[in-house]
Amino acid sequence: MPEFQRMSLEALREPLETGRVHISRSAHQAEFPARFQLVAAMNPCPCGHLGNPTKACRCSPDQVTRYQNRLSGPLLDRIDLTVEVPVLSPAILSAAADGETSAAVAARVAAARDRAVRRQGCSNAMLAAGQLDGHLGMSPEGEAMLHRAAARLAWSARSFHRVLRIARTVADLADSDVITALHVSEAIQWRRALPGRND
Repeated sequence: MPEFQRMSLEALREPLETGRVHISRSAHQAEFPARFQLVAAMNPCPCGHLGNPTKACRCSPDQVTRYQNRLSGPLLDRIDLTVEVPVLSPAILSAAADGETSAAVAARVAAARDRAVRRQGCSNAMLAAGQLDGHLGMSPEGEAMLHRAAARLAWSARSFHRVLRIARTVADLADSDVITALHVSEAIQWRRALPGRND
């Protein structure tokens, strides 16, 4: 992702947030639907070996910072899930057990989506911030954990609402009407910052 020009990346902010894109040219303006799912990848540094236990990173701290700063805080704020994929040795990879089949995962996701649509008439991702409270069903322990995390990590309002939606989805995947502290904890883990960044 950081290999794209920053201006191009910043242009993703509006459609990620609103599902629409506005184009203005001299005296003309147009608006188009642009709801999409963004799946992106990046290395932790220019050489790709930051944090690699078997190969040393050859980048300076300044190079790492410049590379990661190609993605602005406001753009990262609009990305719901961030997954760090660590380097694994061949021995660990070959010994890893087989995971779930794609069909099993797809069935579980479809059931969770159906649950959300029956409850509120749309998917959790489509819930406006003002609609969240009416559909959360959060336990007191989950709410306390969420507020502690929001204060400690200095989340923006956008991040706070995105974590709420993720927690609601985690609970739906677990077939739970109530968002517990466990669901909130998992949702928080999906919102990790990039290594070396605090935003």
